[in-house]
Amino acid sequence: MKKLFLPLALVAVLFTSCNDDDSSMVTPEPEPIDQTPTPAQELKLITTSNTSGKISFTDLLATTPTAKSFTISSTDADGVYYDTFKDQVVLASRTNNRVEAYNRLRNAIISSATTLDLSFSSSVDFTNAREIAVSEDKVVVAQDQNAGNGNVSKFYVYQRNTSGFTLLNTYTVDIKLWGIHLDGTTMYAIADNTSDLVVYNNFFSNATGTITASKRVTIEGLVRTHGITYSPQDNVMVLSDVGLASSATDGGLVVINNFTSVLNMTNNLGTIAMNNQIRVYGPNSMLGNPVDVAYDHVTNAIYVAERLNGGGQVLKFAFPTMSADATPQMSRAEAGVTAVYLHRR
Repeated sequence: MKKLFLPLALVAVLFTSCNDDDSSMVTPEPEPIDQTPTPAQELKLITTSNTSGKISFTDLLATTPTAKSFTISSTDADGVYYDTFKDQVVLASRTNNRVEAYNRLRNAIISSATTLDLSFSSSVDFTNAREIAVSEDKVVVAQDQNAGNGNVSKFYVYQRNTSGFTLLNTYTVDIKLWGIHLDGTTMYAIADNTSDLVVYNNFFSNATGTITASKRVTIEGLVRTHGITYSPQDNVMVLSDVGLASSATDGGLVVINNFTSVLNMTNNLGTIAMNNQIRVYGPNSMLGNPVDVAYDHVTNAIYVAERLNGGGQVLKFAFPTMSADATPQMSRAEAGVTAVYLHRR
């Protein structure tokens, strides 16, 4: 019986194997690919003021987005960033001349608090800060030249850790700084009192001292730029034009699509012509001194900190497809608004 059992078992195995091989020849139908965009888990707008001593927070995913304000340690602040993982607001204090961090924003919202307590700050290193830019653990402050700092424009580079800011480098530049934006290791900066955009490649590789721009270009038709933001997701650059500082009606926005291509095709000290721009100017825009801008690459909305018109307003614009006057989709009063930051995740 043992001799008969083994061959029969072997035949059964071979028969089963053949059935498995035959069935594997049938190509299964591919699983359908879900192309539905992943919904945003967070979409937050945070602003600072240079008169109120407050920052504002708006949950843009709420059914009725409503700004909530929180008193902070600085009456005058400029430049703001939000780290969702640390639940931390970072800003440049013009009152205290330091970088400040405020933790536990979510708890403050849940508890209906009206104040954010200072968690930690940098040492007092700069004066007349105009903007900050953040790349991973690096925080950069733009110091605008004035009599109080010997008329020196300078970048201050800090490393942010769990309990403080360590000053790593300072870079002196030959332009009057205002708005700045970091894309990885590329620093984009505007030259205040001009219509020029300046680029510093490999920004963090510089040693402390004077640094020279990799490229400088003029934006045709722009009077005086302040706000700047760049979206690598769709290669869009947005700049603001404050025009005459005394006028509450002559401001505008400049949008440059395919920005890196346009920039690469423009020679150093050359000009980006109007035919490479989409321009929003006019009385309906409510733009007078738009000092900062933020951009959402998903909804293509542009958010503006308008400092002068109406004493300060936060404006939202649909993405322009042609140059024209445009009415904001949303406007709300915010006294002394100086900076606007959009966080999407």
